[in-house]
Amino acid sequence: MKSFIFLTNEGNTYQPGSKSIEPDIENMQVIGIAKGSNSDDAFKNLTIEHNYLFETRFNDIFSYELSPNYDRLLKHYYLQSQLD
Repeated sequence: MKSFIFLTNEGNTYQPGSKSIEPDIENMQVIGIAKGSNSDDAFKNLTIEHNYLFETRFNDIFSYELSPNYDRLLKHYYLQSQLD
């Protein structure tokens, strides 16, 4: 089984501590990660495992196949440390 990440560029987000009523950043939202023999199969599994997704207003969802060892390749970056 392959792993896929599902994303949408519908929606906005706010910076931590934001007091604005307007979204601060237009970005992508992670809908979820699911496994399947291909992306169609994984998307079906995602919607079965997380059927609440049908209650959201997200519609345009796309996927990328993840590396087989994606969880071991995780790396964090900190913007604040770039200023030091």
